[in-house]
Amino acid sequence: MSDNSMMVIHPYLYQGTWVFDDPAAGLDKEPFVEGIPAMMDELTAAIPGASDGFRCLFSRDPFPGYQVKLVLDHEEFGGHWYLESGSDRRGWLCPALMKYFDSAPEEIYVKAEAK
Repeated sequence: MSDNSMMVIHPYLYQGTWVFDDPAAGLDKEPFVEGIPAMMDELTAAIPGASDGFRCLFSRDPFPGYQVKLVLDHEEFGGHWYLESGSDRRGWLCPALMKYFDSAPEEIYVKAEAK
């Protein structure tokens, strides 16, 4: 788990879904599932070459330039469902979320950038 207020991962497409590696957290090709890939497709639509990797900044606190606010809905199967603020989309973040936070944040703010 990180003590940082802002965190960064570098997702990329692998075998048709978004994944990321974080050796410090013991994660290799950790997949995003259940609604999150569609959110990432939209988030990265304007980033050339995003499928080869992009920077994904995230925090439990708002920060300048964030693009998406996810709001905690409920826990299920050790992961947590989040609603995308301002839309009807929702996605499930698996237990790997706890590698970055002590507990599931009520809100997660996200920004995608080119590498």
